[in-house]
Amino acid sequence: MLEFAMLALTLGIKHSFDADHLIAVSNLLGKASSLRKSVSMSISWAAGHMLTASLITFVLFSNQNSLLPLILDKFEILVGAMLIFLGALTIYHAKFTKIHSHIHTHGGKKHVHMHSHAIANKADHSHSHMLGIGIIHGLASNDELLLLLTVSLGASSLLEMLAGVGIFSLGVVLGMVAYSILLTQTIISIRGIQIHRAIHATIGAISIFYGGVLLFA
Repeated sequence: MLEFAMLALTLGIKHSFDADHLIAVSNLLGKASSLRKSVSMSISWAAGHMLTASLITFVLFSNQNSLLPLILDKFEILVGAMLIFLGALTIYHAKFTKIHSHIHTHGGKKHVHMHSHAIANKADHSHSHMLGIGIIHGLASNDELLLLLTVSLGASSLLEMLAGVGIFSLGVVLGMVAYSILLTQTIISIRGIQIHRAIHATIGAISIFYGGVLLFA
């Protein structure tokens, strides 16, 4: 059981760094105004991912002859369309949203923070957006979860299997939180408004390109 738990945690961390995951969440995390908000948004994404991952686990474990594995890859079409949409929104915000610089004092030291009023006004919806993105991601690109299911075919109960998915999801949370801290800290530390716009536009362009690859490749 210990080896199974370690495998689940490792696969979860690896899964969080799938390209489509990082690109999608970057579109929203790039607009986070603080590390705390970025981390909570990442946890919202992971919660959505866990919902659908648990549902997939229940179906596959309860009916091992299910055709579900044959159609999971088809959901990448939905992910591709989502990436294109998110990328287009990010580029729009990079071009048309007003970004202001504000000086804050922390611990006696002055820091320059970039701030967008339009984005801040929508902050309350960011968690629900991340939850929805996580739900969609939980349907697609689950090679690691399917490997975990294959290894665990000897599990004595569905409860044990769901515990494995819980540990897998913990790995997903750890990986995504680490990425969110790295990305947000990097963006917050950048001073120039034009550089901020360029970073957001680049994230949006990468999102559109990768979404196109998923749709048409």
